[in-house]
Amino acid sequence: MSTQQTQTRGRAPVQIVTSVVALVFALVGLAGFIPGLTTGLDSMSFAGHHSEALLLGVFEVSVLHNIVHLLFGVVGFLMARSASAAVTYLVTGGAIYFVLWLYGTLIDLDSAANFVPVNDADNWLHLGLAVGMIAIGALFARAAKAAR
Repeated sequence: MSTQQTQTRGRAPVQIVTSVVALVFALVGLAGFIPGLTTGLDSMSFAGHHSEALLLGVFEVSVLHNIVHLLFGVVGFLMARSASAAVTYLVTGGAIYFVLWLYGTLIDLDSAANFVPVNDADNWLHLGLAVGMIAIGALFARAAKAAR
């Protein structure tokens, strides 16, 4: 496959995928502040497990949680500017989400250690994000090595 076929408008497929992932994170961060998409906004705290705000009625969020998603999106957009940085974003981001999943499964969700905050639904989502992001990053890294 030629370089021309593997790139779209000067961007490698991994850059496009990373931009989409970044967009999703940014939109999720914004959605956490939108009434209707997030229930219990009046109880949302800056951080901690006392926040009763739920994104889509399922995922526990706080101001900090939403800001982290927004920042993760911004970092993704910046790293999508090069193929190698895009792969790094996906793999490193997946590793971060794996650590967050592990953290969420080990802590008492009703304790001060749950400062993000997370709940069981968040934990499962974080595991899915970890596996998905690492797999996609590894797939694109392998494809880039094969193309060389």
